[in-house]
Amino acid sequence: MPNLRIAMCQINTVVGDLDGNVRRIFDALDVAEAAGAQLAVFPEMTITGYPPEDLVLKPGFIRDSQAALDRVAARTGAENGAGTGNCAVVVGFADGPDVRNAVAVCARGQVHGTYHKRHLPNYQVFDEMRYFRPGDDPHTLYDVGGVRIGLSICEDAWVAGGPLPQLGAGGAHLVLNINGSPFRSGKMHTRAQVLAERVAEGSAPIAYVNLVGGQDELVFDGGSMIVDHEGQVVVRAEQFAEQTVVADVFVPDVVPEAPLYPVVAVTPDSRPGPADAPATVAPLLDRLPELYEALVVATRDYVHKNGFTDVTLGLSGGIDSSLVCAIGADALGPEHVHGVLMPSRFSSDHSITDAQALADALGIDQRIIEIEPGHAAFLDMLKPSFGDLEPDVTEENIQSRVRGVLLMALANKFGWLVLTTGNKSEAAVGYSTLYGDTAGAYACIKDVYKLTVYELSRYVNERHGREIIPARVITKPPSAELRPDQRDDQSLPPYEQLDPLLEAYIEGDATRAELIEQGFEPDMVQRICRLVDISEFKRRQTPLGARVTTKAFGRDRRLPITNGYRG
Repeated sequence: MPNLRIAMCQINTVVGDLDGNVRRIFDALDVAEAAGAQLAVFPEMTITGYPPEDLVLKPGFIRDSQAALDRVAARTGAENGAGTGNCAVVVGFADGPDVRNAVAVCARGQVHGTYHKRHLPNYQVFDEMRYFRPGDDPHTLYDVGGVRIGLSICEDAWVAGGPLPQLGAGGAHLVLNINGSPFRSGKMHTRAQVLAERVAEGSAPIAYVNLVGGQDELVFDGGSMIVDHEGQVVVRAEQFAEQTVVADVFVPDVVPEAPLYPVVAVTPDSRPGPADAPATVAPLLDRLPELYEALVVATRDYVHKNGFTDVTLGLSGGIDSSLVCAIGADALGPEHVHGVLMPSRFSSDHSITDAQALADALGIDQRIIEIEPGHAAFLDMLKPSFGDLEPDVTEENIQSRVRGVLLMALANKFGWLVLTTGNKSEAAVGYSTLYGDTAGAYACIKDVYKLTVYELSRYVNERHGREIIPARVITKPPSAELRPDQRDDQSLPPYEQLDPLLEAYIEGDATRAELIEQGFEPDMVQRICRLVDISEFKRRQTPLGARVTTKAFGRDRRLPITNGYRG
C-alpha cells in the first residue's frame, strides 16, 4: 500500500495579479515543504486567478501567465536555494497560444507535463466555452514518490464516465481535481456526493483542491478534501479560510499493475518528512454560519482587492442596513465602517435610536445628516415644472436620491466605498429607487431574500453573544419611511408569501401557469411576475454583490430588458 504526503494548498488568489499569485504559491509551498510534503496541489487557474474572463483573450496575458509558471517550476529546483527539490507542485494556469484551462506538474526545476481541462462549463456563472478550447490530449500519469497521479480540472469531476473513472481504470493511484468552484448554500454536500459517485464508477481516490476568497460577485469557499477508495471524505480543509492542509494518504493497491497510460517520472520514491501528518476532517458549517461567512468574505475581498480600506452606508434603523453594517464590521473591522443616519420628516424616532444603538453596539463611526434641506431645495427647483400636480412617488424617490448623493459625496471625499443595502426580494420586484438606495459599489445582500435577512440578523446576535441588531429592528414591520406611516406590506404581499413565489419564479423558472398550479394566488402571481419582468432594467444598473443562491441576478440570470414574453 503506497503512501504519499500531500499538501492541499487552498489559497486566495487575485485575478490578474500574476506576481502576487506567484508569491502566494511560494508562501504555501514553504509550509508544504516544511511539513515534508512530496506533492503540493494548488487550485484551478492559480497563477491567473479565477475566473480571468476576457484577460485570457489578451495574448500578452497568456505569455505572462506562462512566464509565471516558469518561475514556479524554477522554485521547485533544489539548486535555487529555496526549494528542497523533493516536493512536486501541481498548479493551474492559462496555457496558449490556443487558450486552454490548464494544470502543470512541476518538479526539480522544470515542467514535466500539462493537462488541459476537457469539460468546459457553460452554464450559470460559467462562460468557459467563450474563452477556452477543450482539452483533447491523451491521458498521462505522473509518478510522484512511487504513486501514480492522474490530473483533472473542476468540471471534469462532474461528468459521469468522464476523465476520473478513465484515469482510475488506466492505472492511477490517486486523481487530482483542482477547482475554482464558487459557493452556494449546501454545495459542500453536493461536491462530496459527486466525488463519491466518481469513485463508485471506478475512479481512484480523489484529492479535490478548491480556491478560497471573493472575486467580484463570486465567493469561493474552499473546503478542499480527499475522498478515499470507498467514497468517504477522509481529509477536509476548513471553509472560507486560507489553509495548507498536509496529510499522509495511503493508496490501496487496487489498480492495474501495468498502467494503460504513459507514466512520467516526476520525483524519486522519497519517504515523507520526519513527523506524521494525520488526516483531519474539518467540520462543515451549518447553513446560517456558512451563508454569513460567505457574505463576510465576499465583502472583505471586494473591498481590499480593489484597494479600499473603508466603507460607508446609510443607517435607516431598518433590518437590511443593520445586517449590512454588521457584515461590514465583521469583514473589515468596526474602525473601517462609517454609518450615516439621514433622517427626514418621515423618519420615526425609534428608527434613529435603533440605528444609533446598532452603531454603538458595533463600535463604528456614526454621523447624522438631515436630508430635509436638500429635499426642500430639489422641490423648490422643480416647482415651476411640477406646478400644481399632486405629490406622489416622485417626491418619495427624491428623498432616496438625496441620500445617495450624500453617501457618494462622503465616499468621494474620504476615499471610502459605498455599500448598498437592498435585498433580493426588493431587487426582484423593483422595490428600490434607481440612483437612490441603489447607488454604491457593492451590494453584499443582493442575493439574500428578505426572510433570510431576518434569519441572518438573529444569527448576528447569536454569533456575537449579545444584542448587536436591536430586537425592535427584527420585530417591527419593515418600512422605507418615505411617506407617513408607510409599510412594505402596503405595496407588496407579506414576505412569507412573496419570497416562496419569487424563488419558484426566479430559481425554479416556473411559468405563471405553473405557479398557479403550485397553489399561489392567481392575482398575486400575475402582479408579482409582472414586477419582476419589468424591473430588469433596474437590476442592470445596480451594483454587483455576492452570489449565494443557485440563480443570482446578473451572471446567472440574463434576460433581455426589452422583452414581451409573459409566460
